[in-house]
Amino acid sequence: MKTQRPISSDDEHRVLQFRPRNASPPPVQRGSGTVQPLRVAPEPLDLSRYEKPRPEPDNFRHRMLANIAALAFTIALTAIGIWLAVSIADLRRTQDCVLMGRRDCAKIATPHI
Repeated sequence: MKTQRPISSDDEHRVLQFRPRNASPPPVQRGSGTVQPLRVAPEPLDLSRYEKPRPEPDNFRHRMLANIAALAFTIALTAIGIWLAVSIADLRRTQDCVLMGRRDCAKIATPHI
């Protein structure tokens, strides 16, 4: 089977020259005229343009209660996950014991009198 290679022309390949952002870009030559790049005013480096005025002040008590509720939920989910992993490991251990043909696999709790 023949390997097909795409036909490439010299028009497809172009090397772009890297220039740093702080340097002013040189004018671009296209066709018979020269195109000057747009000059944009530098923006401030802070986040003030994304800030919105709040209609009411931040409720610290509500935020702390929400954080405590989220922490409690995370701890409960972690505890349930650990309990589930231990239970599955115990069931697997018991199943492996039974499949090996042993008879004393189940743990029987005896009352202490």
